[in-house]
Amino acid sequence: MMAEDESAFRVSLDRVEEGLAVLLLREDESIRFTLPRSLLPPGAREGDILEVAIRRDVAETEAARRRVAERIERLRKRSAE
Repeated sequence: MMAEDESAFRVSLDRVEEGLAVLLLREDESIRFTLPRSLLPPGAREGDILEVAIRRDVAETEAARRRVAERIERLRKRSAE
């Protein structure tokens, strides 16, 4: 069972061109996207069906937002001086 901050879908590996893998969404092959070949599993070949999982990293997102807010605050203090 997938968490609400996850998504998974199947794609077919259409081809690899200039180091980029062209992936077609199985549900609608008119939707395509590319990834660097290096991100595919070892041994993946044209015609293979792959499962792509995307997970939202809540903790890292919050940490990044805090870092940005701290930088903005430091810049505001500098400009106020």
